[in-house]
Amino acid sequence: MKILYAASEANPFAKSGGLADVAGSLPKALVKDGIDARVVMPLYGDLKLRSTLTYVTNFSVPVGWRSQYCGLFTAVADGVTYYFLDNEYYFKRAGLYGFYDDGERFAFFSRAVLEMLFYLDFAPDVINCNDWQTGLVPVYLNLYYRHLDKFNRVKTIFTIHNIAYQGKYGLEILEDTCGISKRDQHIVEYDGCANFMKGAIECADKVTTVSPTYAQEILDPWFAHGLDALLREKQYKLCGILNGIDTEINNPSTDPSLPAHYSVKSFKKGKPKCKEALQDRFALEKDGSPVFAVVSRLVGMKGLDLLQSIADALVNDGGIELVVLGTGESGYEAFFSDLAARHPGRVGTVIGFDSKLAQQIYAGADVFVMPSKSEPCGLAQMVSCRYGTVPVVRETGGLKDSIQDCTLGEGNGFAFADYSAHDLYDACWRAKELYWKKEDWENLVAYAMRCDFSWALSAKSYEGLYNETVNLW
Repeated sequence: MKILYAASEANPFAKSGGLADVAGSLPKALVKDGIDARVVMPLYGDLKLRSTLTYVTNFSVPVGWRSQYCGLFTAVADGVTYYFLDNEYYFKRAGLYGFYDDGERFAFFSRAVLEMLFYLDFAPDVINCNDWQTGLVPVYLNLYYRHLDKFNRVKTIFTIHNIAYQGKYGLEILEDTCGISKRDQHIVEYDGCANFMKGAIECADKVTTVSPTYAQEILDPWFAHGLDALLREKQYKLCGILNGIDTEINNPSTDPSLPAHYSVKSFKKGKPKCKEALQDRFALEKDGSPVFAVVSRLVGMKGLDLLQSIADALVNDGGIELVVLGTGESGYEAFFSDLAARHPGRVGTVIGFDSKLAQQIYAGADVFVMPSKSEPCGLAQMVSCRYGTVPVVRETGGLKDSIQDCTLGEGNGFAFADYSAHDLYDACWRAKELYWKKEDWENLVAYAMRCDFSWALSAKSYEGLYNETVNLW
């Protein structure tokens, strides 16, 4: 089985979000199972580990009526072969996304993914595309390559990591920029605009999401951002597979970011040292209170309006300490900064992102709060369990699939269903109350740490999906 994993970012080379974690971890797990899985991504200007890259060749890529240069480089990381597609005009910029010509940039990338196969001794059975940035790969394959011997048996899978970002542009870019004629415009046209994700859903052999619950949620208009009708029509090829985490990187017994190491057998000694160091970092009182934590993009979809409503009450009446790390919308940044100013010694806030500090928070906090309005999968709740920090989550998407409420029986966290500040407060209060029951809390921490969120199970599900897809016709 040969898999080409096409993504706009992948660890350890470039990262802006969870897609990079998946693209850096799933292929590695597949390779360990004996599958020839390779990754292709853009060669960004600020790409990490550039010195490890080897030049392979260069070729031309059709972009509308033009031909653009594309350099092909390669590197090997953790046993996985990575390919990098280079065009300095499109990718030598500060950052990955958010440019006026993103549609053209990733139309080029999608076409280049297919063109590069002419220059490699590698013919994939399946191209696994990810999010709108690779959404035109299945479209181009069906329009311009399917009749060629090299491509006539290649299957495509399109994975939706977040349906809110669809790659929507004016129809005028299709012919001139994307090279899609008016005759074929209907493939990507949706609701009066060009929609790259719509084209992928239309053309891919299978469509996946990053959790089973999210696969069901996006059939509902509330979650689907306008694509629910299309997805219900294509439901026969839709499924959800829960993401995993890299348990080698996220390992409290070896993590170099931590002031003390521990395992499920030794957390009673190591975790308190991490907590003390975290409290020192945020100048907290260290009066024995449980430390609640948030590591998140500070945006509305993360449910922070709920936390905003109850934060003062939690700190004043609940007797907790709170640490917040994140960046995002100015209103939330201002609120959590002001919250720390109002509660010195009880609340600490860092506006920004610091990966080392994030790991220290996972290890040092007692409770991790994720009240998301929508969460396709979420990895933070899995990482927090790995570090023995008990999650409080809302039952949506991957949060529902990975965290079970311990007050209802055997579980690894605290969960609430309704999107309400009252229910979040209740879940946090239940966590705080159990924290003071030392033996019960330690049993919960140990149970959470034993949960297997590695890629081993998820990779097997993907392998089954790949085999099913290859045998479609």
